[in-house]
Amino acid sequence: MSESLVKLTINGQLIEAPIGLNLIEAAKLIGVEIPHFCYHPDLCIAGNCRMCVVEVATLRTGPTGTPILEWNPKLTIACNTTVVEGMEVLTHTPRIIEARRGVMEFLLINHPLDCPICDQAGECRLQELAMDYGRAESRFVEEKERKPKRTLLGPKIMLDDERCILCSRCIRFMRDVAGQDCLGFMGRGSRSTLTCYPGREPSTNYDLNIVDLCPVGALTSVDFRFKQRVWFLKQTRSLCPHCSTGCNIVIGSRENTVCRLTPRDNEAVNQRWMCDEGRLNYRFINDPTRLVEPLSRMNENVQSLSWDEATRQIAERLTALRDGGEGRIAFIGSAGATTEELFLFRQLAGVLGVTLMDVVPHTGSADARLLQSDRNPNTAGALVTGVAAIPPGSRLLEIAQGIQDGRIRALVVLNEDIIPAGIGADLLGKLELLISVSRLPSAVTEAAHYLLPGATFAEKSGTFINRAGRIQRMNPAVASPGNARPEWRILAGLLAELGQPQEESLESIYRAMAQVLAPVWGVTWDAIGSQGVQLHVD
Repeated sequence: MSESLVKLTINGQLIEAPIGLNLIEAAKLIGVEIPHFCYHPDLCIAGNCRMCVVEVATLRTGPTGTPILEWNPKLTIACNTTVVEGMEVLTHTPRIIEARRGVMEFLLINHPLDCPICDQAGECRLQELAMDYGRAESRFVEEKERKPKRTLLGPKIMLDDERCILCSRCIRFMRDVAGQDCLGFMGRGSRSTLTCYPGREPSTNYDLNIVDLCPVGALTSVDFRFKQRVWFLKQTRSLCPHCSTGCNIVIGSRENTVCRLTPRDNEAVNQRWMCDEGRLNYRFINDPTRLVEPLSRMNENVQSLSWDEATRQIAERLTALRDGGEGRIAFIGSAGATTEELFLFRQLAGVLGVTLMDVVPHTGSADARLLQSDRNPNTAGALVTGVAAIPPGSRLLEIAQGIQDGRIRALVVLNEDIIPAGIGADLLGKLELLISVSRLPSAVTEAAHYLLPGATFAEKSGTFINRAGRIQRMNPAVASPGNARPEWRILAGLLAELGQPQEESLESIYRAMAQVLAPVWGVTWDAIGSQGVQLHVD
């Protein structure tokens, strides 16, 4: 046995657990769940709820020096009890069940019976444990306590104090993780309420994590409140595209509409949190102005095209420009595209003899937690595939100068509004051919000769490589509107029209990419899984 492990028995089963692990986590090693409300693995221990009580026996030295197993006379809270060599633990005896029933009865005495209208219904820990430990009837005949309802805690969170079970998760998160000590309890006993310190409401970029942490419906998101019942939502594992951290998320959608983003556990990336900026960065997916069909714009005449016709016309015009002289075509990609799309984009550039290409950097303020100054989710992927210059964006001025001089006659833009990057409408007007792959209207799409509607991160599969060099997978939650399609399909279609047929599935394209790009050699699609794989990226 390793010196860092101890042996103990839980419900008669002998296990080995790391020194310092508490009993809740140790029980999980053998699939035993100890119920709890206030405990959270990433927060300090509070021991508020007393729901996690267990029976514990530890080894003592007897009168003759012989070790004996001695049971503690009182029930022990599992959250604040660490494993000890030779310990024996029982998690589901009649004594324990009766104690948990008592805790549950007190929690429900003043709790409102508003589950039918509560946003937390369907993912409420109190509901779930009430089924196991609650009484069918209440012995409480007095009037329930009335507490504040519909109280705003800042602009993003609504508090219904009547539902609060005083677990203090939100208090500990704001103080210890978000870095703003702004919440606390006031009053005593059943009149205790959660409140903000005077003049100090939550105002960080991580406030909405306390909505996820709340085990009941006391804290709800203003953005999601009364929008959907959670049991109607389709839950899809994906990635946040807001910055280069690559937070793991769950996309909640219904009837082809994205309703919310919530964090997904990944200890190597974001633990169990995500920033509010990323969480609320989904509304553009449902934007009614989304581009929905391929268009051509010639001499102010706008015409809808089929994908086959659009691909054919674009391939013909790009081929003619390629054959007319070297350096006539430039590419501007996106570090928000998937690695597979960037791989195909680079291949398309190679077929057309394009050597001048880059991506548009997007930057913003960073914090010391998850949000990075690099607001592109796949800058590392753009560098690995060779689409981005070093540093990214450093060749945009050269592209602008080439258009100004008349050397560059055609420009292909992948999901970028390049006007803020220094390639203005006057330069775009000089181009003989401007092809824009985009999702939303912009000044670039208005100037484009061919407009190809793409897909958002919620509508396609693919991989991002985050700032730490971890390759991760995202999955489609909803379908693209109209005839819009994932960019890898658009690029594969153009390559096929130019005599370079591609694999028909995204997974097959990944396999082809993994045979060419050294950082992903040996990393299979299945190996990436839901948690990603760490690459060796310079």
